[in-house]
Amino acid sequence: MRQAEGVPRHRERLVAPPAWWVGAAVFALVCGWIVYVAATPTLAVVAAAAGALVAAASVWSYGSVLLVVDDAGVRVGRASLDAAHVGIAEALGPAELRERLGPRADARAWLMTRPYVDRGVVLAVADPTDPTPYWLVSSRRPEAFVAAVDELTGRGSSTRSQEDPHGQA
Repeated sequence: MRQAEGVPRHRERLVAPPAWWVGAAVFALVCGWIVYVAATPTLAVVAAAAGALVAAASVWSYGSVLLVVDDAGVRVGRASLDAAHVGIAEALGPAELRERLGPRADARAWLMTRPYVDRGVVLAVADPTDPTPYWLVSSRRPEAFVAAVDELTGRGSSTRSQEDPHGQA
C-alpha cells in the first residue's frame, strides 16, 4: 500500500523529561535569589524571569528533536537523508545502544542521541560518496521507525537485520 504524498510514515518528537524542566525552574529561582540577596526584589523578579527564559529555551532547544520518515527520506532534527540514500535500519535496545555509543562506535557516524532515551536506531547510509557510514539516532519507538524505513525502502516489515549493515562483527 502506497503512502499518501506528504504524509509521514513515522513521526516522533523526543522531548526532555520533566526533571529537566524542574531543573530549569530551580535555575530561575536561584538566579532570582542571588539578585534578591544582592539587590532589590524588583531586580530579583527580573533576574528570575530572565533565568527562566534562558533555561526554558535551552531545555527546549536541546531536548526537542523531531524524527520523520516520509516519501522524501529520513529527517532527524535539521539533518536529512534522501530516500535514495537510506540503507538498512536496525532497532537497538538499551544494551545495544550503549555498545554502539561505546566499544562498537565508528568515529565517522552521525549521532543524534539523547541521554533521556535509552533505545535507538542505527540507519545505514547507502551513498558511496558520503563518508558517514551510518546514523545513530535515539528513538522511543525504534521498531516503528525501522518499520517505516523498511516500507520506504521496500524491504518489508523486518525490524531487525540479521547482518550488521556496517560490516562490523
